[in-house]
Amino acid sequence: MPIRNIAVGRPEEATHPDALKAALAEFISTLIFVFAGSGSGIAFNKLTNDGATTPAGLISASIAHAFALFVAVSVGANISGGHVNPAVTFGAFVGGNITLLRGILYWIAQLLGSVVACLLLKVATGGAAVPAFGLTGVGVWNAVVLEIVMTFGLVYTVYATAVDPKKGSLGTIAPIAIGFIVGANILAGGAFDGASMNPAVSFGPALVSWSWHNHWVYWVGPLIGGGIAGLVYEFFFISHTHEQLPTADY
Repeated sequence: MPIRNIAVGRPEEATHPDALKAALAEFISTLIFVFAGSGSGIAFNKLTNDGATTPAGLISASIAHAFALFVAVSVGANISGGHVNPAVTFGAFVGGNITLLRGILYWIAQLLGSVVACLLLKVATGGAAVPAFGLTGVGVWNAVVLEIVMTFGLVYTVYATAVDPKKGSLGTIAPIAIGFIVGANILAGGAFDGASMNPAVSFGPALVSWSWHNHWVYWVGPLIGGGIAGLVYEFFFISHTHEQLPTADY
């Protein structure tokens, strides 16, 4: 049962060199991802006079985020597992694949990476506004459901291609698969709530632009979706078929 593998972790883990290196890797990977993803939105707004919500803007955002996440996951995979997302970290935790203390380190690093990326964007673009996530034509609970479903698909993909001990050669395409599912979900939900699937991606722009309207949606939805995906995959496809993945491996 996955619940038996959930662990808080030892206090010294918070200062262990390997854990700190992993947190630094998460910081850098998230910075790379958010800088490219949010930067593409700023650039498209400039080139099209605020046309980021047009079909062309949606496709551009999808491609930019898919490519950036592919790179961000790839460069962090061998150090931290390449989570780049608090929802992925939470999904790994409820599945028993990362301790709570290490997960908190990851969360801090991911949120800081997003904030620094948005500050760098603001400075590099001469003070251009960093667009915060918001709802367009849907209610808050519609958006929560969207975020749950989209993040479930993302974290399920992470488990299937990167966490599952039986992944075999499939693990080599994990970053591509993870980037593709995010890009596809942006096409599906971007016109309604921005398709965050990642609390860190939403937090940086919200803080830098100081726009918190409905921000809770981008925490509640992704964490629920990521948690469900972690439990479902771990319970049905890992725990009952082969040995548990050691915490140190992810």
